[in-house]
This record gives sequence, structure tokens and C-alpha cells, in this order.
Amino acid sequence: MLKLYGAPGACSIIPHIALEEAVADYSVHYVDYAGGENRTPDFLAISPLGRVPVLMTEQGPLTENPAILSYIAMLYPGAGLAPLDDPFAFARVQAFNLFIASNIHTAFRQILFADTFADGEAAAAALRAKVPALADRYFAIIERGLADGRRFVHGDAFTISDIYLFAYANYLRFGDRGDAARLPLILAHRARVRERAAVGRVLAAEGLAEAWMD
Repeated sequence: MLKLYGAPGACSIIPHIALEEAVADYSVHYVDYAGGENRTPDFLAISPLGRVPVLMTEQGPLTENPAILSYIAMLYPGAGLAPLDDPFAFARVQAFNLFIASNIHTAFRQILFADTFADGEAAAAALRAKVPALADRYFAIIERGLADGRRFVHGDAFTISDIYLFAYANYLRFGDRGDAARLPLILAHRARVRERAAVGRVLAAEGLAEAWMD
């Protein structure tokens, strides 16, 4: 059985949804950040940076959402979560997921973890102040990609990229990381993904059913 290490509402919700969409045999362990579980030797042995998500497999742990999502899609090909039979199309899925991971996620980390990038409150304040502009720039690229009327990120088929976008579009609710009013197509996509049964089950499990309601 697969075991997902996560935290409610964290980016670990992305593989959580993917596992549920795949009807995978899995369990979830919510890491006790407040109690310092993420800093224990046992957890650092599977996640050297002390972060979630981690997916424990029969072959060992996997970290980083793009890798975990690809693994789930390949392990459960019948779920149709990625175009595994088309190398170029699959690379496009990977490119999109890595775009969010390396740009949007990195920008968002500056809000709560500015000391990762610079020392001192002045530097932290400057990093946080930059986040909305970065988020607007990055999400605008995705918004333009949806402008041709496609239902999902890569066309008519739901993929792991849609889960990734859904999670980060929900983080816009905090109001400190970009102007959601500029993104009607992304918000419409968010609402469509929210209607999926697997997504609803995961949101209920993580206590987000009302907070992430459109």
C-alpha cells in the first residue's frame, strides 16, 4: 500500500487528489508540524528538507510533486491522468507541472518562508512585497493558455496538471499572492475541478470542503 505524508491544505493535497482519482490503495499520514515531527530523524530520513509531500512506495520514498504525480499516473495508467502513450504530450504535462513548481510555488514560499531566500526583516518584507506581481505574471500565462475554450489545462482530458492548477488557484483565496479578479478562466477551471467526486472526498478529508467551495 502507498502511504502519503502530508499536511491538510498544503501542496500535498495535490498527490492526495491524484491518488483518489486513481482509486489507489493508499493511506495518509498528516505530519505534525506543530509538534516538530517534520524535524525528527525518522521524517528527515525520507524527506531531507523536512517537507511534505512524501509518497512512500514499495521501492522507497518519493519527494517533489512533479515526480510523485508522474509516478501515480504511470502506476495507474487506467485512470488516464496523463497521456503516457505520447512522449511529446507527456512532456507538455511535465513542463506545466514544473512551471508551477519552479515559479508559482517558489514565489509563494516567500510569504511564509522568506528567510529561505534572505536574512533580515527588511529583506523578507521586500520578498513578500514582490509576490503579488510575480503571481499575476505567472498566472496570466496560464490564463492565456485557457483562452481557446479548453475545459482543462491540456485540452478536453483531465490530467495531473489540472490538479496542480486547482490547488494553486485555491491559494489565491488568501488575498496576498495575486489578483484573482484577473483570472476568470482559471477561476472557472477551479470550479469545474471542484465538482469532481474525488476532489470533494479529499477536501472533506482535509477539512477544506467549505473553505475551498466555489
